Amino acid sequence: MSLFEDILKAREKMQGIVHTTPLDYSKTFSELSHNEVYLKLENLQKTGSFKVRGSYNKMISLGKEEIQKGVIAASAGNHAQGVAYSSDMLNIPCTIVMPKGAPLSKVLATKRYGANVELQGDVFDEALAYALELKEKTGAAFVHAFDDEAVIAGQGTVGLEILEQLPDVEAIICPVGGGGLIAGVAMAVKEKKPSIHIYGVEAMACSSMKQSLKEKKPVTVEAMPTMADGIAVKKPGELTFQLIQRYVDDLYCVDEMEIARTMLMVLERNKLLVEGSGASSLAALVYHKLAIKNKKVVAILSGGNVDMNVISRIIGRGMVESGRFVHLTAIIKDKPGHLEEVLAVITELQGNIMDISLNYMGEDIYPGYAQLSLSIETKDRPHIEQIFMTLKKKGYSPEIIK
Repeated sequence: MSLFEDILKAREKMQGIVHTTPLDYSKTFSELSHNEVYLKLENLQKTGSFKVRGSYNKMISLGKEEIQKGVIAASAGNHAQGVAYSSDMLNIPCTIVMPKGAPLSKVLATKRYGANVELQGDVFDEALAYALELKEKTGAAFVHAFDDEAVIAGQGTVGLEILEQLPDVEAIICPVGGGGLIAGVAMAVKEKKPSIHIYGVEAMACSSMKQSLKEKKPVTVEAMPTMADGIAVKKPGELTFQLIQRYVDDLYCVDEMEIARTMLMVLERNKLLVEGSGASSLAALVYHKLAIKNKKVVAILSGGNVDMNVISRIIGRGMVESGRFVHLTAIIKDKPGHLEEVLAVITELQGNIMDISLNYMGEDIYPGYAQLSLSIETKDRPHIEQIFMTLKKKGYSPEIIK
């Protein structure tokens, strides 16, 4: 049986188990990208991401003997929750190995689905090595996050849903980490309608698939810190690489600024919480990485599991990057009228002062002067520049703190 047939069978098996997630037309992102844009909301999937599809399909494919020995997986986030949920649904013993630094919210969420969680290693690679050792000792089945035919077939059901929901779709944009999602989606779509273009998007901080395609083999890359941690995979899978070579039309990269701004836009305009990896597909469209116009485009928002402790930081960074918030400092004379003049400039230009402080001690602060620090809510970057230049004309020397 072919992998495409496996995808069709996976779709049947999942009826009533996973959500058929909405495909939502977005006027905002259509106007910004000059296309007709639809959002495939996998952030609203059970466990908060598409990962449950692949893990469920893998586990339902196991034999009786394998089921008795249970399953093992290694993950720092979405895959862990997908495997834990699926094992709970199928009543299969489950152990998830997570690195010690995994977000507490994701550890607790995985435990709530009934999984036995073991924290091992400081990074994911160490957690994975321990999980593979455990697999050898126990004989349990290993559920790979992406490089497995049954997992890929499960993720491919996203592509089938898109074709059912928007039969005349012309392009699909998908986040890329290890490649399981885009491999499954690309095969499902291209086998049914080869004219549809499939584009992948990676974080610039960890573009392992793009580099692998360039070198014509899976390679390991150095990863920089990224808010798109869900797709920060240092080396793609062997099977996913082959499928992407065959079915995916092109791959693009987005940087941290583009991801942060897109997350904020989706939250503000569509009232949807989307994680960095999930927002990357839409970021590529909004920031015109793809040379497409006037097309019916689907951007897959692959997940929405953002740790509550970092949401405010992500929003804050997004606001700063989009020119909606700025920190300014300026040295002013410690005499009546000077502070009032600075505040009057900002008020007249409709800046909203969120925080203010004065510091009289410092290497660059002379007697009779003070360092003024301001946090200002602004409209956009031109608005920041207007405030900045007006203060300079008044004789102050403001600096933007990044």
